[in-house]
Amino acid sequence: SPQAWYAALPPISKFWFTSCALSTLGFHAKFVDPRAMMLSWRMISLAKGGKFQPWRLLTNFAFLGKLSLGFAMRMVMIAQYSVSLEKEAFTGASGTADYIAFLLFGACALTPLELVVPSIAQAFYGDSLIFMCLYLWSREHPRARVSLMGIVRVGAFYFPWAMLVMTALMGGDPMPDFLGIIVGHAYYFFARLYPLHSGRRSIIQTP
Repeated sequence: SPQAWYAALPPISKFWFTSCALSTLGFHAKFVDPRAMMLSWRMISLAKGGKFQPWRLLTNFAFLGKLSLGFAMRMVMIAQYSVSLEKEAFTGASGTADYIAFLLFGACALTPLELVVPSIAQAFYGDSLIFMCLYLWSREHPRARVSLMGIVRVGAFYFPWAMLVMTALMGGDPMPDFLGIIVGHAYYFFARLYPLHSGRRSIIQTP
């Protein structure tokens, strides 16, 4: 049942899924103003003119836009790929902490873009964080076959790029997806490839 499925979700994915659902539903019910959730370093700053609103560092990942096909697809991706990673790739006694560290790595890589490269910065990075999860999942299951919109099946290794192309063909902005893929690859390199080929410990360690 839906209740049993929801109850079985791992904690971090459940929190993220619920936050995204409530923020969009709240937006349509006029309880939530996305402008108060978007990432703005000017509003976060304590400098003159700033409002010191640090919650924006987290809330910008919890709004995926209005109710639409794109929103539904992103929610399904959280329910599939974030849940799969949390259950299978980040296991053991410290699995939850490791998964939080993985998401924090993505957040710390994405949020400063406004300060470094303003031309590609985004107000909300939920899509990028989802694609980071999708990219790592595709590397953990490279030989899996995935259905793309129920029309064609592609190898999981190429699935993030197929989704990026589909976003562009549907008239969406592919930049958030691309940023997620880049950050996902950075994590995969430092946490998986570098230790494998160098024989050293992963550069990324859970505090």
